[in-house]
Amino acid sequence: MTVTEKPAEPIAPRARGGFRQSFSDSLVMGKRNLIRMLRIPEVVIFGLIQPIMFVVLFSYVFGGSINIPGAGLDAATYREFLMGGIFAQTVTFATAGASAGIADDNLKGLVDRFRSLPMARGAVLTGRTFADMVQTALTLVVLAIVALLVGWRTHENFLKVLAGFALLLFLGYAFTWIGALIGLSVRTPEAATSGGLVWLFPLTFISTAFVPSQNMPAVLQHIAEWNPFSATVQAARELFGNIPPGYPVPDAWPMQHPVLASVLWSIVIIAVFRTLAVRKYKSATA
Repeated sequence: MTVTEKPAEPIAPRARGGFRQSFSDSLVMGKRNLIRMLRIPEVVIFGLIQPIMFVVLFSYVFGGSINIPGAGLDAATYREFLMGGIFAQTVTFATAGASAGIADDNLKGLVDRFRSLPMARGAVLTGRTFADMVQTALTLVVLAIVALLVGWRTHENFLKVLAGFALLLFLGYAFTWIGALIGLSVRTPEAATSGGLVWLFPLTFISTAFVPSQNMPAVLQHIAEWNPFSATVQAARELFGNIPPGYPVPDAWPMQHPVLASVLWSIVIIAVFRTLAVRKYKSATA
């Protein structure tokens, strides 16, 4: 009587645990994505062109034609009022890049390869979002230089201005987790790019980014004032000293306490969408 031995099933490597290991793995993945961005410089260049166009077009096309309560139709005042919105729009539009990048990795099978390695499960996504934040920071630097050239100025001390940019980056980082979830939920990078942008336009335009909420119909006014995007825009304006004298700040709580509201909104978005994205990553590649 012969006994046929059953071949042993391959055992997938177990991910190493612990915060330190997870942090280390995330840095490795972040470095990998940064190197990839450097090897495709046109992605960074085209990412800079769009916000620069927005700055120039809004400053010189709409400047002087939009009434700012307390300041009227002054073009210089509108430029300073505008820049908080342009900065915030720029950091949130990084969502589309995160979506497309993760969808591309997934399509090429790289996500499955990463999953086969003994690394923290959330490191792939954390590294990607970290790299996107670095790219966004670079974009903000270039955009700030362009804004200075068209007449934007800050009227607060350096620490407050730095805090304003930190809040903008924090919001951008939070939104890249939404992009990560979208990238894992679609099949192609093209679909990810569309899915990462289509909902951003109403979010950014039904806000206080480009026009005061007082100029909107009553229903849209309430939506704009409680929009998480508006809270960060208002916080940036406050920290940059770009709120015009005499401008009536809306009574909504996020507008009265924009810095705190911005931090809370970003924390909630990260907590919710990071959890959903990591869960989707585990189930989609299992």
